[in-house]
Amino acid sequence: MEAKHIPGVPVQKKGAFHDTESKRSFESAELVANHFEILKNRFFSINRWKEYGGDLSADFRLFDCDGSYVERMPRKGDYIRIDIPGPGDIKAKGYDWVEVMQIDDRCYGDELERYLLVCRPSAVPQSNKEHIAHFYSRESSSSFIISRGIDYIKAGIYGRNEVPNISRTGFFGRIRNLLVSIGGFFQLTKIQWKTLADGFLDF
Repeated sequence: MEAKHIPGVPVQKKGAFHDTESKRSFESAELVANHFEILKNRFFSINRWKEYGGDLSADFRLFDCDGSYVERMPRKGDYIRIDIPGPGDIKAKGYDWVEVMQIDDRCYGDELERYLLVCRPSAVPQSNKEHIAHFYSRESSSSFIISRGIDYIKAGIYGRNEVPNISRTGFFGRIRNLLVSIGGFFQLTKIQWKTLADGFLDF
């Protein structure tokens, strides 16, 4: 199976990947528009993502480029702190971090409205940039997309180039990241992404 070619999503070159999608159809354009407004609010409320992902989901918190917690829509250059179930990055006090690399609203195909958010593993804001506080390498990415067509709304999460971070972390970080990959945790994260995508569309 090959990774889907999704506009705006980084090309798959190495490592693992996933294409996680959830879609709902409606009988009228008015219902589509109304539900997409709800979806948009959920999508851009990163601090509330755990509510949509369920009790076993990771907890997500939005921080600005200076490392201050914020309650607003995400912007390019922001960071998301992730508290995953299980062991976290020791140097990052048990958390994993990603940086918001891209946000856009370009549409493709039959889409009438679309929003894309691309994140990559990162260092803790305002810290040593050589230490990536995540179990994936910096080359990995997670892309989040919501869209609507004439009779549907859709939420997708796409992981690309998912390779364990064993070079830009400390000794204990390398052990943790290898154990995470060997222990099947990657599959667990894919299940959590599916739960989040479905939760976005649970009205």
